[in-house]
Amino acid sequence: IEKASTMFLNYLTWKRSMLPKGHIPEAEIANDLSHNKMCMQGHDKMGRPIAVAIGNRHNPSKGNPDEFKRFVVYTLEKICARMPRGQEKFVAIGDLQGWGYSNCDIRGYLAALSTLQDCYPERLGKLYIVHAPYIFMTAWKVIYPFIDANTKKKIVFVENKKLTPTLLEDIDESQLPDIYGGKLPLVPIQET
Repeated sequence: IEKASTMFLNYLTWKRSMLPKGHIPEAEIANDLSHNKMCMQGHDKMGRPIAVAIGNRHNPSKGNPDEFKRFVVYTLEKICARMPRGQEKFVAIGDLQGWGYSNCDIRGYLAALSTLQDCYPERLGKLYIVHAPYIFMTAWKVIYPFIDANTKKKIVFVENKKLTPTLLEDIDESQLPDIYGGKLPLVPIQET
């Protein structure tokens, strides 16, 4: 109980400093929002909201690390706000089609991972990584050791030829983004 209390107090302190107004104003993350790199789509079969991150739209040379951290918190807050009563987890699809070295942001990925694991623990239900190019594996080898064991179990790399059937196991066609064989168009997170 003592460890849980300490974690909760640390979270409250972090949240008060990160979200002094109770939310992150879109003007503070305008650059990251302008690339439409994060979308929100329906819910999976368990009622968990679905987020889609489009990796090739992230360009660390055109932003700054503090803005990206705020963007990550903004995203997680939006996802959590869409969770139906009784649901505490979300599903994410990390789409790396067209991802290259110019999109690689190890510091940003580690900051996002730290925020997810430390400030939103156990919120991730499942992460599908799709269209992962071979060069991504170099970045993955750097990031992987920093992922806690519970989170590692929730990450699924999906082969291109099995993409739609794999996603349809957990996501109804009516809720799946159209770019993966479903019915919903991608909607940038700031428009949800």
